[in-house]
Amino acid sequence: MTLNIVLLIVGLLLILGGANYMTDGAAALAKRMGMSDFLVGLTIVSMMTSAPELVVSITSAVNASTEMAIGNIVGSNIFNILVIVGICAMIKPIKVTSGIMVNEIPLVILSSVVLLVMGCAPFLDGFSMELTRVDGLLLLMFFLVFMRYTFASAKKAPASDPVSQDGSRTKPLPLWKTLCFIFGGLAGLVFGGQWFVDGASGVARSLGWSDGLIGLTILAAGTSLPELATSAVAAARGFPGICLGNVIGSNIFNIFFVLGCTATVMPLQFGNINIVDLIVLAAASVLLWLAGWFFGKRTITRGEGCCFVMLYIAYIVYLYLNLPS
Repeated sequence: MTLNIVLLIVGLLLILGGANYMTDGAAALAKRMGMSDFLVGLTIVSMMTSAPELVVSITSAVNASTEMAIGNIVGSNIFNILVIVGICAMIKPIKVTSGIMVNEIPLVILSSVVLLVMGCAPFLDGFSMELTRVDGLLLLMFFLVFMRYTFASAKKAPASDPVSQDGSRTKPLPLWKTLCFIFGGLAGLVFGGQWFVDGASGVARSLGWSDGLIGLTILAAGTSLPELATSAVAAARGFPGICLGNVIGSNIFNIFFVLGCTATVMPLQFGNINIVDLIVLAAASVLLWLAGWFFGKRTITRGEGCCFVMLYIAYIVYLYLNLPS
C-alpha cells in the first residue's frame, strides 16, 4: 500500500511538471507554424496526451483484459468532457467560436454515437456486446476522414500569431527548445500517468474492484491526467483554444484511433461496460454542444463548468451504488 501511495505522489508531480513544459512548447509551436492554439490542441497536443490511453488499451487487450480497455476509453472521454472542460471553465470561462460549434464538436458527438450504436448490437441483431475487428477497421476509417478534414482546415486557415485570452503573446522560442519542451513534457506526462495509474490500480484492486470499474474510474482518470494538467495550465495561462482543442481532439482520437487499433488487434468484449455508460458518454457530448451554443452565448461559463463536474460526481456515485456483487 505504501509503494502505491508513493507512485501516486511521484506520478502526480511528473504530470504537473510535464504539463507546464508541454503547454509552453505547444504555444511556441503554434506561433512558429502560424497555427491557431485551437488547431494545435486539436492535433498535436491531443494526440500526444492520448498516448497513455493508446498504450494502456492495447496492453490491456493483449493481456486479455478487454473490458478494461473499453472502460478506459469510455471513462476517459466522459472524464475529458465533464471534468476537464468543467474545471477549465471554472478557472476561466471558455469562449467557443461558431466554427467549432458547427464543425468540431459535432464530430465528438458522432464518435460517441457510433460507439453507442456498435454497443447496441445485442438489442439490434442479437449478437454479443463486443467490438469486432470489422468495427475496429470502421473506426479507423472514420479517423482517416477526421485527419483529412483537419489538414484541409489547417491549409485553409489564415496564419495567426497565438494570443492568450488576456492579450499577451507567446514568447518566441528556438526550435530545439520548443521540441525539447514538447517531448520532455510528454515524457513526464506518460511516465507520470503510468505511475499514477499503477498506484491507483493497486489500491483499487486491494479493495476488490472489477476490471471494468477500474477502467471506467481509476484508469480513465489516470490516463486523462495529461489532458487535465495540460488543459488546466493552458486555461490558467489564457489559452482556452489549447484546452478545448485538446479535449475535442482527444475524444475523437480515443474512439476512432485508439479503440480502432485495439479492436483490430483483438475483438473487445464490453463485459461490465453497459449501455448506460455509452449513453452517458453520448449525453455528455451533446451537453458540451448545448453549453457552448445556447446557455452561455457561445461561452462555457463557470456555472456550467461547476454543473459539468457535479454531473461527473453523480455518475461516479451511480457506478459505486451499482457495483457488481
